[in-house]
Amino acid sequence: MNVNDIFEVTITVQESDTAIAHKSGGLPVYATPAMIALMENAAFMLLKNDGKDSVGTEMNVKHTRACLVGTEVTAKATVTSINGNWVNFNVVASDNKGEIGNGVHTRYIIDAEKFMSKLNK
Repeated sequence: MNVNDIFEVTITVQESDTAIAHKSGGLPVYATPAMIALMENAAFMLLKNDGKDSVGTEMNVKHTRACLVGTEVTAKATVTSINGNWVNFNVVASDNKGEIGNGVHTRYIIDAEKFMSKLNK
């Protein structure tokens, strides 16, 4: 993994992705929590494909435009900096009309077994 590495994930918005389903709003539009999860997944998968387990530690996102069920949404994570086990990303979500959200995300690279063993004590 290097600075400027990019990973994208794409989904088609389902009823389960709406603000109503997430209880984050009252309209049948793509929910902010669902968009954030897609962005985080893009960053997670970038590291996972490099053989690294990680946990998300920070997310700062703007949801700038709504979209409907049936819309194809792509989230892109771009590595902006690496400092030891800390990895920072720019994240962007878009549909066929353009950007619907953007922000920054931080992940920490972990040893999954060691991490989980600490939680089970």
